[in-house]
Amino acid sequence: MADEKIIEIVKKVRDSAGERKFKQSFDLCVNFKLLDVKKPEGKIKKDITLPHGTGKEHFIGAIVDTLVPKVNELKNEKVILIKKDEIAALGKDKKKAKKLANKCRVFLAEAPLMPAVAKALGPILAPRGKMPKPIPPTIPNLAPLVAANMKVTHVSVKGSPVIHCGVGSETLDDQKIAENIEAVINSLSTVLPRGKDNIRDLYLKMTMSKGIKFKV
Repeated sequence: MADEKIIEIVKKVRDSAGERKFKQSFDLCVNFKLLDVKKPEGKIKKDITLPHGTGKEHFIGAIVDTLVPKVNELKNEKVILIKKDEIAALGKDKKKAKKLANKCRVFLAEAPLMPAVAKALGPILAPRGKMPKPIPPTIPNLAPLVAANMKVTHVSVKGSPVIHCGVGSETLDDQKIAENIEAVINSLSTVLPRGKDNIRDLYLKMTMSKGIKFKV
């Protein structure tokens, strides 16, 4: 059960946004304090799995060799297959590689391919915080792994001590949005030097609403 204060913030934001002719998203802004973004500990980059997802699917790049049949079995148009013999060519075509990197929120790769991926695509994926997650070698079915990574939101501290991330769609109820927000806060607290003490305040908004400030 999510904190009642956060649920109340979600309700206020939803009411202030009103109904629109399109599906709105909930966006969270986290402002930090006592965090030096020039030091290694201040360069926060993390994929956070939201318990209820973002409310919409995103593209996942699957870099595989022996698992090609399992990727094809998924029949999921959101999973982009990248075969072993395509890695080097993709690394040489910077324009195509950047387009793919921007399109996919998450990349997965068979462990033996990681050195080749790092060499060919590392300069493009690493700065975006999108180096592939290794696929367990004995995985019997890729569907659960893909489903879990469909729920990922990416957070990154760049030039200033703040992050922005999506925490769900208006199709999710207030309780689920609040639980997604708590997942972001709790996950960040594990990588921040001072945990939650590094969080100054937060703002929650929807696509067509103003932000509402709150603290944890």
